[in-house]
Amino acid sequence: MRVYVPLTLSGLAEAYKTGELGPGPLVAYAVTPALREWYLSDDIEELEYAALNRAAQASLRLLAADRGAPRRRVVVAVDVADAAASADPDRGLDPAALGEVRVEGAVPLGKAASVHVDAGDAEGDVAAAAEALGAADAGDDDAQFVVDGAEDHELLWYATQEIANLVGLGG
Repeated sequence: MRVYVPLTLSGLAEAYKTGELGPGPLVAYAVTPALREWYLSDDIEELEYAALNRAAQASLRLLAADRGAPRRRVVVAVDVADAAASADPDRGLDPAALGEVRVEGAVPLGKAASVHVDAGDAEGDVAAAAEALGAADAGDDDAQFVVDGAEDHELLWYATQEIANLVGLGG
């Protein structure tokens, strides 16, 4: 099963140093039955893109909590055994939890298929969105508009061999 793990660049750097995403359990996003029902599509690529976007939203929440992290959303696509990821049936149809799964235990970074990161030109919008997130959650429409502005930026695809350069540890 392909899962999408939300991180920050700081979190990605830590994973690169330790060789794993963890410790677990990890919150990730995947094509769950609830996500399929919500998205109303049978196209697996579209469904995986929706799960990736859910993880990007979660990455934004991580940035809001970590003011020191570079203002770029990060999602790592990882392949895990189907039994390793489970959705909470009590939260299945909660709009905030669509596609959310828990992965028990740490996941070796070697299982990563790709990394998705905002381009540098998104940093201003992502920073503003992270700052406005609390107000948006409280129902402020103007703040929600700012948060939505971050979603206008597509995450760029990177091969796992590029992680060292992404986190500034490449040669």
